Amino acid sequence: MSWRAFFVSLHSIIKPMNVFYLPEAELGLVHLSEDESKHCVRVMRMQKDDVVCVTNGNGLLMDAVLFDANPKHCVLKINASKIGNDFWPFKLHIAIAPTKNIERIEWFLEKVTEIGIDEVCLFSSKHSERKIVRHDRLEKIVISAVKQSIKSRLPHIHPIISFEELVKQDFDGLKYIAWIDPTINDTLVNDYQAGQNVLILIGPEGDFSAGEVLLAKQFGFKPISLGSSRLRTETAGMVACQTIQLINQLK
Repeated sequence: MSWRAFFVSLHSIIKPMNVFYLPEAELGLVHLSEDESKHCVRVMRMQKDDVVCVTNGNGLLMDAVLFDANPKHCVLKINASKIGNDFWPFKLHIAIAPTKNIERIEWFLEKVTEIGIDEVCLFSSKHSERKIVRHDRLEKIVISAVKQSIKSRLPHIHPIISFEELVKQDFDGLKYIAWIDPTINDTLVNDYQAGQNVLILIGPEGDFSAGEVLLAKQFGFKPISLGSSRLRTETAGMVACQTIQLINQLK
């Protein structure tokens, strides 16, 4: 058997898990939206009695079967539920300035959702090139990433606020501001201790101004470096998220 034939055969045996997001899901019969129903039947070619997974975005994963494969209003029968494995004993928040090219911040949201994050706050600052976002579109990106990575919890995406409002908000945990400056010697990987709640500020393409860093310090934020490389905004956000998750997994 050729390698190509082997993988085609393997794919027919190991089918990818189909996941649906239903925040109101409970045991018994539930209905998919018209868009989800069309995707299920017309695009994914699913048929009656096919096995699926349902996430409610609030900590539960559910086993279900396709009860009625109607392209306008599919019905699923949920048979069992379990607690998801994407819980951790700390809170991970990242605040980030939206990029001029919105696709880059969408990429960031997709990746940190897959890695694991609790909340993302969007803010505008002095050097921001984008001060308006479509919050509904960003939520769709996050929901899609939750389904793709079979997560049980949906990260909370806060509407955009000003930098000044952001730094004045209360947060019970460590507070960092990632700043590109030669005077910054402390790195996130060395300063953060596993198990602690953490909020990390990631600046826009033009970075934070010196005045913004000073204001953040006045409200308890510590300037830190994410390493020796100069990173794009969305890359810096993903690196910060991955760093916190890895430190906690290796403790």
